[in-house]
Amino acid sequence: MSGQTMLSPYFGEICKGTLVVPLIVLVCVIYTYFVNLQRKADDPKKREYHPFAILLAPFTFILFLSLGIFVLILRALLFAGFLIIFTTLLIGLRKPFLFEWWHKFAIKIGDPLLKFNTQLIRMAFGV
Repeated sequence: MSGQTMLSPYFGEICKGTLVVPLIVLVCVIYTYFVNLQRKADDPKKREYHPFAILLAPFTFILFLSLGIFVLILRALLFAGFLIIFTTLLIGLRKPFLFEWWHKFAIKIGDPLLKFNTQLIRMAFGV
């Protein structure tokens, strides 16, 4: 078995499966286009689609799908990193640092807002 990978015997089936997804997307887009054409002119769901958008749909679907998978993986990695850092800080510091951070954050935001709102009330009502 020189130069042959594990997927080589199934190359034909892989190609067929890869072609099925864009065909399904193309059929869905064509159906949507013709349903949209049959809608009345005053229907709020009616859109003005360009016919060339049908041909671009399989390519943009693959682009959006791969971008969506990338964003999902990136979000999962960021969340995993947050969990690791958070648990490490909780175990390592052994003090309620989150409550201290929240207190500082709330005071930093709440104090200027209360001052500004008090001035607005005094200006509006002359109190």
